[in-house]
Amino acid sequence: MMKPLVFDNRFIRELPGDRITDNYTRQVSDCLWSAVQPTPVKQPSLLAYSAEVASLLGLSDEDMHDPDLVQTLGGNGALPGMFTYATRYGGHQFGNWAGQLGDGRAIYLGELVHQQRRFELQLKGAGETPYSRRADGRAVLRSSLREFLCSEAMHHLGIPTTRALSLVTTGEPVVRDMFYDGNPEFEPGAIVCRVAPSFIRFGHFELLASRNESALLKRFIGFTIDRDFAEWWPGTGLLLDVDNPGQGMIEAWFTEICARTAIMVAHWMRVGFVHGVMNTDNMSILGLTIDYGPYGWIDNFDPSWTPNTTDAQGRRYCYGRQPDIARWNLERLAEAFATLLPESNGLSQGLSHFDTVYFDALTSALAGKFGLDSWQAGDGEAINDIFELMQRAEVDQTLFFTHLRQLDISNPQLSVLQQAFYTEQGLQQFGDDIQAWLQRYSLRVQQSTLSAEQRQQRMSASNPVYVLRNYLAQEAIDLAAQGDNSRLLTLLQVLRQPYTEQAGMQQFAQKRPDWARNKAGCSMLSCSS
Repeated sequence: MMKPLVFDNRFIRELPGDRITDNYTRQVSDCLWSAVQPTPVKQPSLLAYSAEVASLLGLSDEDMHDPDLVQTLGGNGALPGMFTYATRYGGHQFGNWAGQLGDGRAIYLGELVHQQRRFELQLKGAGETPYSRRADGRAVLRSSLREFLCSEAMHHLGIPTTRALSLVTTGEPVVRDMFYDGNPEFEPGAIVCRVAPSFIRFGHFELLASRNESALLKRFIGFTIDRDFAEWWPGTGLLLDVDNPGQGMIEAWFTEICARTAIMVAHWMRVGFVHGVMNTDNMSILGLTIDYGPYGWIDNFDPSWTPNTTDAQGRRYCYGRQPDIARWNLERLAEAFATLLPESNGLSQGLSHFDTVYFDALTSALAGKFGLDSWQAGDGEAINDIFELMQRAEVDQTLFFTHLRQLDISNPQLSVLQQAFYTEQGLQQFGDDIQAWLQRYSLRVQQSTLSAEQRQQRMSASNPVYVLRNYLAQEAIDLAAQGDNSRLLTLLQVLRQPYTEQAGMQQFAQKRPDWARNKAGCSMLSCSS
């Protein structure tokens, strides 16, 4: 039998909730959450779980198979101490203000406390809420499996992220129009239990500011700093009035948010991750990667690539624009805070701090990827040159770097990189230019203070061997839909050690196969889930 879990639900205890308790779609005002219960499902079944996240929460492997917990993770009831609710927020979507959004299919289970650490638990796909916006509150297996796997993969890559405890199938079909082409189909339903210290987003603050709920905005800022930045704010030397935080505290806090966001995006760029939907309601106040929808990893290097079919024309959220969009989103958050601080210069300084932190984080990451001891004048030009060649020659980003570390600096040969080319044409047309660049690169490395072994170690720590390419996730989805979770569990295991070559796992370190270039789910994806 499971030991009792400890919940301390500060969010619903200290912040105002919706006065209406009926569950129907509506505009909500003067509060931050609405009480709502998950919609029960027929037959919840545990498909996979993260042992590491379970341990963080004080749950054993035996606990994860406890029937009461499995039922709870499937949305059927709640354990003692839990309180189920959805939160209210707004956001800018694809550059336009969308008004109230909120948790349309994510339902909180409360705030679990274990070993003096606080974790919010959230079921995604557990049914309708007052914020569901013409949807059924459910999620399908394909999107749920992708979120479960990617949450854990990103953590093991060393990237700030929300986590995933479990993936539960519901035993019920869900109707989705995957391609938005008027041909909806039944798909297996599933629920992910997401875990994070906080799921608060930029959009929570934006909505309060847009509705002129200034007193609540101040109170919410104070609450968030006190609860979610408890290890940070005492070091500022500033006093925190939780109900009425001062201008200096808000400005310092915004600067910290900018720094965390910059570091997160620099990590995305380092490994070739593309979020796909960087709306302000998908931006974490803690600088965590949040809301894994139509994400993807760069296969053949292309800064203009987006995994999101909805973004195929504008490419607002393509790989190369992610730093700019992150800053744009921070500007929107600054505008929300400026409603309380109309004469503040500190918010502008926070945005400048984003620029500085991002540049430092990115150049450090690039130095690591290329095995350089430091960033020097001229490195930027050389790196831009090879990225341009990689794009023109259609070279796989992940394989380029895992093979580059094997280069003999005293005798650099293009053959080391041959497996990274997607086409023979690219190799033939641009091979000489890349060979010339390798000569130039080798001379730069020879000036380094790093030994050959140190260079390889640095590159190995910066360049993953295994990333969750879309076609790998799709293979796991196809099998799981047939009741076979073997590929899912194998990927979960492989992605726990992404920087280490693992015996017998070479198939997961290959470039995208030709059959996956245009196959649904293997390159671009829709927001349908």
